[in-house]
Amino acid sequence: MQKIVLIKNNVTAIALYSIKWILITGVLSLLIGSVTAFFLTSLTWVSKQQSAYSWLFYLLPFGGALISFFYKKMGKNAIQGNNLVIEQANGADEHIPLRLVPLTLFGTLMTHLLGGSAGREGTAVQMGGSIAEHVGQLLHLNKASRKIVIICGISGGFSAVFGTPLAGTVFGLEVLALGLIRHEALLPSFFSAYFSNLVVKGYGVSHIKYTMALAPAESSSLFFKLLVAGALFGLTGLIFSRSIVVIKKWYTKWMPEPVIRTFIGGTVVVLLALIINNRSYLGLSLPLLDQAFSGEAHPFDFLGKLVFTVFTLGAGYQGGEVTPLFVIGATLGSSLASLLYLPVGFLAGLGFIGVFTGATNTPIACFIMGIELFGSENAIYLFLICVISYICSGNSGIYSAQKVGIKKGVLFEAD
Repeated sequence: MQKIVLIKNNVTAIALYSIKWILITGVLSLLIGSVTAFFLTSLTWVSKQQSAYSWLFYLLPFGGALISFFYKKMGKNAIQGNNLVIEQANGADEHIPLRLVPLTLFGTLMTHLLGGSAGREGTAVQMGGSIAEHVGQLLHLNKASRKIVIICGISGGFSAVFGTPLAGTVFGLEVLALGLIRHEALLPSFFSAYFSNLVVKGYGVSHIKYTMALAPAESSSLFFKLLVAGALFGLTGLIFSRSIVVIKKWYTKWMPEPVIRTFIGGTVVVLLALIINNRSYLGLSLPLLDQAFSGEAHPFDFLGKLVFTVFTLGAGYQGGEVTPLFVIGATLGSSLASLLYLPVGFLAGLGFIGVFTGATNTPIACFIMGIELFGSENAIYLFLICVISYICSGNSGIYSAQKVGIKKGVLFEAD
């Protein structure tokens, strides 16, 4: 009899817990999905304007100065961006201001309108975290629930911007600490990621899909080639994340005034484009992805995109890192394909996911994202690349607030 009562109590508790978070994430996802749909639609529009009116690129320094001016006058702790959101999801007590939403939205759209090389996930994650913070305040959630709802904001924003609800679910849980996953937020995180993606789709916003070529026949040669490729993808992710840190420190040391710093940084990006006489590394650089999968990319496109992105973000422009990482990884994979004698579309897809893994230290989320984007046919190779890239990319990535739960060196220590 006691067992029956205990089972009933457990069922009741689970049902109430699920209903609670379905209701909370339902409201949260409606807001996140709506704002993200507006952001993606606006981003498409400004990207078209940048392509149509090439002279806008010469205004990049002035646009950067304007972004920094607004952040200086109104931003306060909002300047921490993704790291502020991750810190709060890890239990810090600092407030995530609602002004982060318009600031990051304006900053990212301005960056892309004027040709800065940046991504979009950072904007969605920051907006999701800020909205989640305020939904939690309105509902008077306790500290434990506050952490969960902010994780939901991260997952919802990531899912909505890329159309990958499963990867979004795990990304919000995995990005907080190296080697650890926050299982207590698993169900709410899934609700948020799933509902947010549904809302974006409900607005008629679609996501670009790419086709990854199938792997060649299994062999020991293929296995060792992929070990080499995975290591290179991880090292590239490491170089990317460390380069942004170095550029930021250098700019901050020599130009402590943020408005001047961003103006000079934008001028450097403009001069780089003029020197090489190539604008393909500006903005999201989505055409480079098409070229990578078709084998038409230049052998050093990955390096060009890396340089333009670290100089853009390092100078203080707004936007994410993930889409540039996709481009860097896919073009690097395309370049390695001829050296390793592997199908271009196959290695480009692995690079797409592999460099992203190395820079974010989220191998499980990246593996799942690879399946959501490319299908399960190459799942075993996607997993291999994610693991090798993760191991080879060091203990720090693009998010400085990411805690080190378990250092990667522990993987190689004997029992």
